[in-house]
Amino acid sequence: MVMSALNPFYQQQQPNLSTVNDATLMALSQQGNPQFTHGALLEQQAAQQQMQRMAVEKNIEVPKVNFYPSRHADPRKARKKDIRQAYRLLKPTKRSIFDPRRWLGSPFRYTKDTAVCAIDGCNVMELIQHDNLYAKICDEDTGKSLWELYWQNPVTGEPEAFVAREGVTSGRKLRATYCPEHLHLYHLLCKWEAEEERENEMRPSRFRDKIKKGVSIVSVPVTAVAAPPPPHPMVTKYESFFAEIMGDARKSKGINVQFYTNPQTEENDLTIITFDNRMFKQELLEMANPTPAFQDVLKQQAAMHQQHQSAPPLPVVPEIQSEGQQ
Repeated sequence: MVMSALNPFYQQQQPNLSTVNDATLMALSQQGNPQFTHGALLEQQAAQQQMQRMAVEKNIEVPKVNFYPSRHADPRKARKKDIRQAYRLLKPTKRSIFDPRRWLGSPFRYTKDTAVCAIDGCNVMELIQHDNLYAKICDEDTGKSLWELYWQNPVTGEPEAFVAREGVTSGRKLRATYCPEHLHLYHLLCKWEAEEERENEMRPSRFRDKIKKGVSIVSVPVTAVAAPPPPHPMVTKYESFFAEIMGDARKSKGINVQFYTNPQTEENDLTIITFDNRMFKQELLEMANPTPAFQDVLKQQAAMHQQHQSAPPLPVVPEIQSEGQQ
């Protein structure tokens, strides 16, 4: 409190999204960037929680993305702040200015393998082999996972690593990728910039510029545009149920949701939800029994406590009285 009162440039550290409750996320979605919806906040929170869970289970170092949405009252300014913050967090990490490899070789630190995150050096191959988090983090609008959007070839469907760029969304390609949490932030950044570009295209100045370039604008009546058919009442009735199922499926391996799309219309024709009781029992056992990494920590603490108790007592040094005290 004293620091914030004396220093006008002091900024209070924002909490991590993985530690806040659902009420806080709902409040954040109602202010600031309108494109940072409650569903996007839930996906970002799930990504952070799953990355931290992976660190405990596999005993590996995983990054923590310190992104917190802007609370500016103006939605456009809040979105601009979120875009600037995302660019700052997604820029590839550079070597030290005192490292000669920055000037003689590559200026970036983690650009030797496409299975390594360009920002923190996290080995994403271990994350994919243990528990593919890319397949669990989904877009809140389309329902497609990051694995389907960025890690699969759009033509062949074969797995293909996402390649990071020098300028985040532009520049030359690097021999590096993004971890799941950074990739989700990159996905949100692309959506925010696309929405900003659409709003800029609707400005009158853009129409005047197009007319000067010889582009004619034709007005199409609303009645000529075919409206999509309304959803079935049963689909509307169970919409909240499917939203809850999708949220639980990203947290538990015992729930599996499969979608079968029509290759001609690209609409979802069939949805199958599977509850695996074997995985539920395994998860209960894992919750009851601590992980090996946590057991090692308990053993180390017990050994330190035992060593402290078995240590010999310190010798007592007699006090030396001065002549005045005698």
